[in-house]
Amino acid sequence: MINMNEGIPDHQKRIVEILRAKLNLSDSARITRAFAFTDAALPIMPDFIIEDGDKIFVVEVKSRVTIDTIARLNLSKELLQKQTEKKYGGGGGSSGSNLFFVIAGTVIPPREAEIAKKVDIMVVQVPHTIGFVTSNYGTSKKMIKITSDKSWRVISRLLKEKTTSIRQLALMEKVSYGWAYATIQSLINQGIVTKKENYVRISDINKLLNGVAWERPFENLRVGEINIDYDSATRAAEDLSFTLKDQNINFAFTSYTAGGLYTGYAVRHDAIYLYLARDKIDLFVRTFETEAKTGIKALIYAPDRDVFSDKREIESIIITSPSQTLLDLAGLGYSGLDITKAMVENYARI
Repeated sequence: MINMNEGIPDHQKRIVEILRAKLNLSDSARITRAFAFTDAALPIMPDFIIEDGDKIFVVEVKSRVTIDTIARLNLSKELLQKQTEKKYGGGGGSSGSNLFFVIAGTVIPPREAEIAKKVDIMVVQVPHTIGFVTSNYGTSKKMIKITSDKSWRVISRLLKEKTTSIRQLALMEKVSYGWAYATIQSLINQGIVTKKENYVRISDINKLLNGVAWERPFENLRVGEINIDYDSATRAAEDLSFTLKDQNINFAFTSYTAGGLYTGYAVRHDAIYLYLARDKIDLFVRTFETEAKTGIKALIYAPDRDVFSDKREIESIIITSPSQTLLDLAGLGYSGLDITKAMVENYARI
């Protein structure tokens, strides 16, 4: 029997078994992390990535297969095929020719089935009785934005508490019950959160973090990169914290810099990552930039929300809050996966 159900929410296990049979998968096939594809800026977030030998199946699950679904998956197909062919030189092994794209749905109109066939996308019929929940990323259906300020406060609080009620989440984060309920219900609909009686918990952390990377890519906030006259990232962050704090400039270190301090995880030592108030960015560049091509790089980000009011100080370095740091790390996608996972594992204790 194929061992693909480990870590899969109950409502998705029947779909996995249908895919196993319809795709003629071997006993060694396994669900893998969709994180590996987030750096391709895809117009979809796959519900499943299945590896079977040298074959990779990218699967999106929909209640109804539409032209829009096919078009977006086809665009993702072209992007991923070019990405893998470039990586592997278009030769044998894990080239783009070993990527297969699948839409599983309960309603598959004949016209859509024919179009999918023409663009080499497989369609798999799912029984109407299965009652599954699908991802809605990239669709026109209105959804709660999980990376919005209030929603992320609710979500990060649930990560910290592990299991609690929606009412308690609202009270602890001082948001309305209606907003907390809508946020959690959206995550339930996506198979990220499960509810038992009045208590909720996150059941699919990979899908949550993947959704963050898709919805709020952290690098989209970067506005500058300069070389600074330091040979140690830690010393640079300490000195800049002292100087910027003394000058009453709003700033906070984030991403790898903050994540390393929170988790003890070893991070790159040739760069520091910091938010700066937008009206102080030019001043910072003029003051600290050096023409030398060696030394430490300062990567500068413009905040899209208030990241300064709840900042912390660890080892004389001013850093973003645990919640903000986790959001920014998750926004790195696959490149920041290891430290993001370390942050999640330590989150309740931070």
